[in-house]
Amino acid sequence: MTSESSLTCEGLLKAAAARIDSDSPRLDAELLLSHITGLSRTSFRAWPEREVTDAQAEAFEALVQDRVAGRPVAHLLGQQEFWSLPLNVSASTLIPRADTECLVEVALDLPLPRQARVLDLGTGTGAIALALASERSQWRITACDSVAEAVELARENAVALGLSVSVVQSAWFSGLEPDRFDLIVSNPPYIPDHDHHLTEGDVRFEPASALVSGSDGLDDLRLIVAQAPDWLVEDGWLLVEHGFDQAEAVAGLFHARGFKDIETRQDFGDRDRMTLGKWCSGAANIAQGSNRGDADAQ
Repeated sequence: MTSESSLTCEGLLKAAAARIDSDSPRLDAELLLSHITGLSRTSFRAWPEREVTDAQAEAFEALVQDRVAGRPVAHLLGQQEFWSLPLNVSASTLIPRADTECLVEVALDLPLPRQARVLDLGTGTGAIALALASERSQWRITACDSVAEAVELARENAVALGLSVSVVQSAWFSGLEPDRFDLIVSNPPYIPDHDHHLTEGDVRFEPASALVSGSDGLDDLRLIVAQAPDWLVEDGWLLVEHGFDQAEAVAGLFHARGFKDIETRQDFGDRDRMTLGKWCSGAANIAQGSNRGDADAQ
């Protein structure tokens, strides 16, 4: 690395952004330089001529090389912001996406009891559960994940943020103590195992177990929708995230299982990315009876 002292923030950022192949190369470069220097991104614009030390420039270059190789910014920083919460991340979990904040917004708008019991299935970093806890301190929130490293990471994030969330290890419902919840929320794997996106971008560095779910991407969603009623109170809600082209199929799963008030909601890009429904055992019995009647008539 050069020993010249005229290394400016703007010069480094321009050079790095020109090399980084991503949807937001300038943002990536600013986040990396901010991490190294401790300076805010705003300061880079206010004082573009500010100089950095040789040591800082060398450390920045190392991160840029990793980003050019495709490693996610969140992994390089060890952190990702979600719902304005700084969350520690690792290669054992999915990196929280901004669009999943829409799931949090929908959950917060549901007509739930003041002390609602909530279950976050497949919590990863704890993003959804912790975002809900930050807004509803009186809710009793349980989060689970099948991966031990993810469970530990979510617990660490809860402690660091001072938020009350119980995190347990469980493959979906299988390891949970018997209980009933007012809301079950989940961002499960929903990418088909042959999808070309698995070899592109940041997902190449994320665990397949958090991304892939069978030939059509619906295996885990089928299980969640099928088993959720056994864990919901009467008039409790199930809310799940899914792929933009899976809304009709997921709504069909909800309907077949007997949920009512089924809705599809959109993400920040106006794509159909969430489905929710209310569990009512009486309505489910009627629906199942109707299905049997249709079958008998055929």
